[in-house]
Amino acid sequence: MTQLERLPGARWASRHPRLAAWLVLSVGMVGLLVFEARDVGLLITQWIALIVATVLVAGLCIWIVSWEDNNEAESEVGAGVTEAAASPTAPANAGGEAAPQRPDAAGT
Repeated sequence: MTQLERLPGARWASRHPRLAAWLVLSVGMVGLLVFEARDVGLLITQWIALIVATVLVAGLCIWIVSWEDNNEAESEVGAGVTEAAASPTAPANAGGEAAPQRPDAAGT
């Protein structure tokens, strides 16, 4: 890991992973945009609008992907509670949580 930390910008990227991902994705998407639309004959204002929109879409993509990170962190915190609350006889639902039991089935 020390060799990775010696790379320029690696420390910043490890402290700001979402911004770093946004930057990398934006550069890649803008590069593809410029490559694919180079012969279209766009005006400078159209290029600026497309590049701004592309950078914003890249940011939106990273933001949406970060939702999953938040869900995984919440599920890891609640995993111990879920496992302790689930009984061996209660079937688990699709979310991995114990299915609610009917009141009449609890005593039998």
